[in-house]
Amino acid sequence: MTRQMMPLVTCLVVMAAVPPCASARDAVSQIAAVVLDDRDALEQIRSDRERAREDQQRAREDQERAREDQARAKEDQARAKEDQTRARNEQAYERGRNSIEREQWTRAVEQFDPVIADRGPRADAALYWRAYAFDKLNRAADALTSVAELLKSFPNSRWLSDARALELQVRQRAGQPVSPDAQSDDELKLLAIQGLQHSDPEQAVPLLEKLLQGNQSPRLKERALFVLAQSGSSRAHDVIARIARGGANPDLQEKAIQYLGINGTEQNRQLLSEVYQSSNDVNVKRSALRAFMVSGDKARVLNAATTEKSPELRGEAVRLLGAMGARAELWQLYQKEQSVDVKRQLLQSFGVSGDSTRLIEIANSETNPDLVRQAIRQVGVTGGGGDALLAIYARQKDPNVKAAVLDALFIQGNADTLIALARKETDPMMKRRIVEKLSVMGSPAAQKYLFELIEK
Repeated sequence: MTRQMMPLVTCLVVMAAVPPCASARDAVSQIAAVVLDDRDALEQIRSDRERAREDQQRAREDQERAREDQARAKEDQARAKEDQTRARNEQAYERGRNSIEREQWTRAVEQFDPVIADRGPRADAALYWRAYAFDKLNRAADALTSVAELLKSFPNSRWLSDARALELQVRQRAGQPVSPDAQSDDELKLLAIQGLQHSDPEQAVPLLEKLLQGNQSPRLKERALFVLAQSGSSRAHDVIARIARGGANPDLQEKAIQYLGINGTEQNRQLLSEVYQSSNDVNVKRSALRAFMVSGDKARVLNAATTEKSPELRGEAVRLLGAMGARAELWQLYQKEQSVDVKRQLLQSFGVSGDSTRLIEIANSETNPDLVRQAIRQVGVTGGGGDALLAIYARQKDPNVKAAVLDALFIQGNADTLIALARKETDPMMKRRIVEKLSVMGSPAAQKYLFELIEK
């Protein structure tokens, strides 16, 4: 039976059920009521089906959102794991380099192994230095194996020229008696390099350049770079410029940039600026920023803090401005900044620069409660602003802001002011916080006050 026939059948059933004595009007009324009831039922069915479809659609949307949330969570976990691995590898690499400097060859090999195994950004450098350490241990086969792995696994590495020079040296010595300790030779070379600072640059620079191109110790190469950075000759500047731009291994490039900052002539500052602008390597850019700081180049650090797109480098520039005491520049940045995270870094830099005046101003005008609390705590770092902190404490009703004032006074070691606040405080919870801080300060005044509390 079709759906269209159901009302008709229903009507026939009703008519059959009407007693013969019933009037035609009564029969019609009953039939109409049945038909209307049936329409209502059909309408209810359609409404229920529509709601069911809507519920199914919402359920599908909820499932899709849940899948998206799970995917984002997995991405976040993967990024966090990568960051942890990168940090772990960086620490292990630095420990290995320190062992190389101390001539602790066996320890260096052990420290470079996990860096190589993880195949991180420093894996090629770790392979080179492990080979170098093996060579110093007179383990020629292991040294050559490490070099071969570097050449095969990282064909575009900037360590290749150093690795090939090391390979040649190891092969030349293979099977021959162990050479005398190289340390004494390096010491003699270092003395010679120091003498070159006072000699004719036209004779000194080619010798230094040869040392940099050979398979000398890291210490010797760094010293050669330092001497070149002190030289006023155009050829010396060309050599160090080439290395600073990436014409050697990354460690040597970092040292070249560092020495340019130490000898911060206008020519070297300009070279550092060119290196910064042309490089896409975060580590190189960070080294250049630090060299700007060492050379006192506030303008270029401020430019990086203003225009740099990398949050990591931008934050580094902000921190360096704090270390440089660039209070006016920091205030200029803070007034224009929209990012809360960058503002937090700026507040830390205000604290490092000792600018309690601006921090108090921010604490009194900032609308973000988290930034207000951080500004107050940074006042504690500066060691000043005591009266202003007391005024904020007296005016504020927010217990979190009051707690930030207590933190600032605690950082300053200002026991006298904390005791004065404790004597006046009527809020039991806030008074307890003050007493907790006084109990760990070790101040004679604080101890005297604590004894007073015990005796009450």
